[in-house]
Amino acid sequence: MKNALIYLIVFAALQILVESVLQLISTQVLAEPLSVVNITIMSMSLSGVIILCLFVKLRWAEVSPAYLRSRQWGVLVWSALASLGMLVPSLWIQEMLPPLPDLLQEIMTDVMKEPLGYMAVGVFAPIVEELVFRGAILAALLTAFPRSWHGIVVSALLFALIHFNPAQMPHAFVGGVLLGWMYVRTGSIVPGVVFHWTNNTIAYILCNILPDPNITLTEFYHGNTQSVLLSVLFSLCIFIPSLLQLNRMMKKA
Repeated sequence: MKNALIYLIVFAALQILVESVLQLISTQVLAEPLSVVNITIMSMSLSGVIILCLFVKLRWAEVSPAYLRSRQWGVLVWSALASLGMLVPSLWIQEMLPPLPDLLQEIMTDVMKEPLGYMAVGVFAPIVEELVFRGAILAALLTAFPRSWHGIVVSALLFALIHFNPAQMPHAFVGGVLLGWMYVRTGSIVPGVVFHWTNNTIAYILCNILPDPNITLTEFYHGNTQSVLLSVLFSLCIFIPSLLQLNRMMKKA
């Protein structure tokens, strides 16, 4: 448990430190200060690289090509489909809950509108967060708790909280539980990276093709409850079979 907390603190501290340094350089060194969006993108990317290198160098997370060499490509395909199928039901459930403040809505929408924003959100985030939260934090928690699901739930809770945005926390928690389950079953972060990458990539695409990126599911269907429920049902027809296939196929390399 102690190691898990250390990994979490280092992860958060490096992100805050890198962003603070970039803001200082922007205001005190550069003739023309960088925009908040550019600082956010640079901070996410640079801190991601530093965290990745640090965790690998100190061997806080195991990195091995063994899973890819096992060629379990079906697991990766079903991981992507599970992520795709989870999105609409998750949005629908979140709409049923009491409204939660979206503290990062404006800045993250602007980040998603930038091509380099995809590198930060769609590429670096899935790799770095899976390495830290599953490869390091969950791996440490699995040795601290008698049952693996205890560690999965705790790591998912930490994963939700570290987003620092109440509106994202329910989706992040459910996703964190699934990602933890996948890690425990496979012993690898690779399926989780695919799941995470699919989720973030869909969010990026929707943000750029929808007239209003922050539109709710109900608003998208113009208040037609039947259409909303049909879209949820259709997504569940992807999500549930994907989970069943993953449960059948997942194994350690």
